[in-house]
Amino acid sequence: MSDLAKLFKASFDPYLEAPLQIWETFANQGEVVATKKNEVIKKYGERENFFYFILKGSGGIMLFHNNNYLCIDLCYDGDFFGDYLSFLTHQTTELEVICFEPSTLFRISRTRFEALAKTDYGRIICQTASDSLFIHKQTQQLALLSKTAEQRYLDILKKNPNIVQRTPNKYIASYLGITPESFSRIRKKIV
Repeated sequence: MSDLAKLFKASFDPYLEAPLQIWETFANQGEVVATKKNEVIKKYGERENFFYFILKGSGGIMLFHNNNYLCIDLCYDGDFFGDYLSFLTHQTTELEVICFEPSTLFRISRTRFEALAKTDYGRIICQTASDSLFIHKQTQQLALLSKTAEQRYLDILKKNPNIVQRTPNKYIASYLGITPESFSRIRKKIV
């Protein structure tokens, strides 16, 4: 079995314990691609044609608003990645997807994803991916409404201790909903 299938199994086991051969089938539906630092893999105003999973690297989902980019999600190793709204609806959105550092991504095309979703195990895999994205977004929204920017930053640091080395500060600040100056004050306070 491939290392890719083992990685998928390890990532998905908290949500779905499926046999390794299922993940081998999933891995065979896509391809591994490499990106450069600051590479935009989906521009705002375009459609998302791929479903991504970060094998190694980091990136963000940006909302283009008032001639500025607001970071609405930060993604790292083992995360799903991309404009999932556009992917599901096949509509254009104002979201842009960027890799913050050189990254290795697994991607599966919409056509292959839809074909996979029509198989018994594929339907379970696709549903599990969708469920995990929903859980991630709901958790993110609850934190945004119930925690301070400092508390949210501390939560991010627990999950990604090297976030500052892997993510531009302006995007971390934007994700937290604060100015870069406020983020700098929080960082100084925590160190």
